Amino acid sequence: MRIGIDLGGTKIEAIALADDGRVLDRRRVATPQGDYPATVAAVAALVADVERAIGQPGTVGVGTPGALSRASGRIKNANSTCLNGQALEEDLASALGRPVRLANDANCFALSEAVDGAAAGAEVVFGVILGTGVGGGIVVHGQALTGTNAIAGEWGHNPLPRADGVDLPMPACYCGRSGCIETYLSGPGMAADHERHTGQRRSARDIANAAVSEPACAATLSRYAERLARALAGVINLLDPDVIVLGGGLSNVEQWYGDVPRLWQAHVFSDRVDTRLLRHHHGDSSGVRGAAWLWGPAA
Repeated sequence: MRIGIDLGGTKIEAIALADDGRVLDRRRVATPQGDYPATVAAVAALVADVERAIGQPGTVGVGTPGALSRASGRIKNANSTCLNGQALEEDLASALGRPVRLANDANCFALSEAVDGAAAGAEVVFGVILGTGVGGGIVVHGQALTGTNAIAGEWGHNPLPRADGVDLPMPACYCGRSGCIETYLSGPGMAADHERHTGQRRSARDIANAAVSEPACAATLSRYAERLARALAGVINLLDPDVIVLGGGLSNVEQWYGDVPRLWQAHVFSDRVDTRLLRHHHGDSSGVRGAAWLWGPAA
């Protein structure tokens, strides 16, 4: 049995998977806000509850915001700031009495979709999360890549390629730079772009829903699609994945799946682009399923 934990900012979710991917148990609790010891205890309690319900122990994989620093072994870059600087892997292993495997939540999303989701059977998969932020994960031959610096797939804080015209001035990013992909392609990034062009403050969801009937919202989606195509073309030129899978709230806009592959052709260094752009299969469950698969699918 494989137990996956999705350690989110507002909730902690646990899932137990059988070897064939069937869900054996699932439950969630609220994340203790700003309280690291309570967060570790909550994860340990969830695992114990799952194992009592199933009647057997399991391996434990955890999807986290941020990543484990190669330098210190502690969490870095997490938007759940109470985790930063903490020895989360070591502390969870101590609390659970067994080894655990940790990975960035975007890597878990990509792994889930590569193992038994939209990209099942593909050799190289790039998983994208388009939500409050912009994340990415890479899976090759069923293994999530972490990288020497533990930032493999983190494309959101690269600059938007070929920024020009309507892309300017480049928006400031919380990371201290300007023009990051995240500032254009996150939900707040879309909303800010719409406000810059129209003076209207609306959520990304409202803009997407209104695009059918409101030309200004349709124009915002067109700018977004063109930027997404440029950003993903850079990924294709570097990684050349078989499949790119989109997740997060903005992945549900149907327009991307027709427009973006058409638009990225102009920016990919190839006479033909066979990379497939697909919507997630497991949706919000991908992160927690991918955490469970950190211990590998059954042979």
